[in-house]
Amino acid sequence: MKYLTPVFSLYAALFVSVASAAPEPAPVQVLVLGAYHFGNPGQDLHNMQVDDVRTPAKQAELADVATRLAKFQPTKIAVEALSDRPDLSYAKYETFKPEMLTEKADERIQIGFRLAKNLAHKVVYAIDEQSDTIDYFPFGKVDSYAKEHGQSELLAKFNQRIKATIKEMEAAQKTTPIRLMLAKKNDPAGILMEHREFYYALLGLGDRATQPGADLNGGWYLRNAKIFAKLTQVTKPGDKVVVLFGSGHAYWLRHFVQNTPGFSLVEASDLLR
Repeated sequence: MKYLTPVFSLYAALFVSVASAAPEPAPVQVLVLGAYHFGNPGQDLHNMQVDDVRTPAKQAELADVATRLAKFQPTKIAVEALSDRPDLSYAKYETFKPEMLTEKADERIQIGFRLAKNLAHKVVYAIDEQSDTIDYFPFGKVDSYAKEHGQSELLAKFNQRIKATIKEMEAAQKTTPIRLMLAKKNDPAGILMEHREFYYALLGLGDRATQPGADLNGGWYLRNAKIFAKLTQVTKPGDKVVVLFGSGHAYWLRHFVQNTPGFSLVEASDLLR
């Protein structure tokens, strides 16, 4: 048996000591802000009719939202949009002017651009993922399968539940400040419940030959995984990032932040309540 020489043992001990004392890189802190769509783009399965956020009263509420989010001191802001640039910067932000806040209802402008401008950010990142060849939300297959196999009632219950939630939100916006509407949409327990009751509840829809419920879950996971991958590509240790996406993305984006080494989650609702 060979033994380490005293000198080698000393160097080995020093190496272990130095390595163990090396500080861990500061995590990327991510505030995932799931929003309802202010501009009614009509692209979701169900769409809420949102009151005009360009009125003086709503503008004051949105200014309050921006002030509260600024307390997080974000170094970067990323939104639900596509970029064709290598650095994933969002060209539309470069043309932003404050008067656009009374012209366009889009939440990316009303929250994302407003916050970035207030903080003198030169760049807003666009990290969304879309594809001409991959269906990230194949709900049509789910619907067809349910109809063909006498399970339309299952989807009808989902739709009724979602419609009821939207009606509640449409009524609540009349008297509830936007910050509290957003705080409720970003409540961790609520996000988990909505994901379980819709996405995971569809996993049983299928048979030996075809699994449309699993396909829907897999496609949605893949899109959000690619979104988060882009986030990792525009951040560095120590960054603080506000990620503004439709609330349907919140479950998976939060999941990736919480389970990826070097990232930590900041609760949006803590700043908005």
